[in-house]
Amino acid sequence: MVVLGACAIWSLVTATVHGGRPEGVLLAVLAVAAGYAAGRILGVLLPVAAPCAGALAGLALAVARPRLAPGPEIVAPLGHAGATAAVLTLSAGAACCAAWATRVPVLRFGLWLLAGGIAVTGALLGSTTAVVTCCVVLLCSLAAGRMRHRGPALAALAVAAVLVTGLIWAVAGNALSGGLVDSLTDQLTPHRVDLWRDALGMARREAGLGVGPGRFGELSGTAAQSTLSDGKPHSAPLQLAAEQGVVGVLLLAAAFCWVLFALWRAPRPTPVVLTAGAALTALAAVAAIGNALSFTTVSVGAGLLAGLATARPLAEEPGAPEARPEFDRGMRHDDRPAA
Repeated sequence: MVVLGACAIWSLVTATVHGGRPEGVLLAVLAVAAGYAAGRILGVLLPVAAPCAGALAGLALAVARPRLAPGPEIVAPLGHAGATAAVLTLSAGAACCAAWATRVPVLRFGLWLLAGGIAVTGALLGSTTAVVTCCVVLLCSLAAGRMRHRGPALAALAVAAVLVTGLIWAVAGNALSGGLVDSLTDQLTPHRVDLWRDALGMARREAGLGVGPGRFGELSGTAAQSTLSDGKPHSAPLQLAAEQGVVGVLLLAAAFCWVLFALWRAPRPTPVVLTAGAALTALAAVAAIGNALSFTTVSVGAGLLAGLATARPLAEEPGAPEARPEFDRGMRHDDRPAA
């Protein structure tokens, strides 16, 4: 709550200084908090049914309404395509979490099939990103069943998020060799890279407070030249750097690190925890190269999955850490292998 509160307060501070519009940030903070609270409650009462229902709901939403919010139709990979990939990624993670939480072999196998079907749905919807991220989540979840300790795996997920963010920053700053930059620019589209460079330029000019929430579209020459621009740089770290300065980026990093720390301390089985961590890290990668976090549905889904994976179910689950007095006092111990 301290981290989320700081995100909300800092957006108000930067908006006051530069006359920005903090409503988007405040709505995202509220959506994450609401999703997390719901996930903690549902994870206690329905540790298997809740993530299964969440996976089905996300799949149905992506199929029935590929464009998750009104606005201009922006060609892939910008715009709504990134949000659809994020929803499918979270849905696949929820299905895998439900599979590890159940004791029924037939139901577990069916949930694995559901996760695979979500990846296939991404292909049918034309989202290559969704196919890649869903497959990565599924493979990480299967590998998590053989891991005895969650700490190193969560640390590896944190490193992966840092590497993706660093790569985005390097592309925006033109810090890579010419051939590699050209190749990445072709894959990411020149328009997206130009938006990133505008955002990085604003961050360098206003490193302390940024230009103000919601003001990127007003000050970006690339966004002004596009008839289908939504006024965003399509990269969560670069958007916060441009609009809220260094502190905004640090708060975003603190929120992600807190989620990984909460997963490390969670009483849920290690495969459930690592599956949720993989899905949220994949979401972080999608948000670093797209506009996924600008959609309320994605923010709620991320909070919901984090809450489900950190809840303390009423009944003991297979592979869950043994209840020990020192654990209740806040001390860590080795995790038991999954059943």
